[in-house]
Amino acid sequence: MNENTEISVSHVWKSFGEQTVLRDVSLTVQHGEIAGLVGNNGSGKTVLMKCICGFLRPEKGEITVSGKRIGKDCDFPPNLGLIIETPGFLPSMSGYRNLRTLAALRGIIGKAEILDTLRRVGLYDARRKPVSKYSLGMRQRLGIAQAIMEQPDVLILDEPFNALDAGAVAEMRSLLLELKSQGRTILLASHNAEDIRTLCDHVYETEVQPS
Repeated sequence: MNENTEISVSHVWKSFGEQTVLRDVSLTVQHGEIAGLVGNNGSGKTVLMKCICGFLRPEKGEITVSGKRIGKDCDFPPNLGLIIETPGFLPSMSGYRNLRTLAALRGIIGKAEILDTLRRVGLYDARRKPVSKYSLGMRQRLGIAQAIMEQPDVLILDEPFNALDAGAVAEMRSLLLELKSQGRTILLASHNAEDIRTLCDHVYETEVQPS
């Protein structure tokens, strides 16, 4: 692994009971790249991302993010933003208040950074609206805002464009390319071939494992 490698997955295995989901999986993502993760439903994309984030522990293999071995040097990668599965927010609170509550956990950004992030994802005008009044696409935009608001070095994004219309997808693709230009490293799972073609420097494919 060279010093430019931001994410390294080396010979990782993960099973649930008798079902092996990840079988000897390896991949690398270099600093400032967008890497794509593709595969059919059930092929292990989300499981792999959860292992990279430290939410699941593989039985074999090693995962390193930003030079830290997950489960050895740290339980959760440093300076990481993520969307895995459907983003969850408190429906009675506004979009802004949800982000402010999450930001308070680490205390590294304040009101100005949160409002700027809401502008970047197109939710500034809806910042005071309760999340219960948000459409599915607006909730997805809020999930993207939550992932990027603290300016993490690494982003793990599992189907980040779900529920977005074509115009919103184009806007969010431009946002990811802007983040890449700023030196962010992104691992992106998407079922949309155009997302992968437009955004990704490298593509890895996961496979459904036999029972």
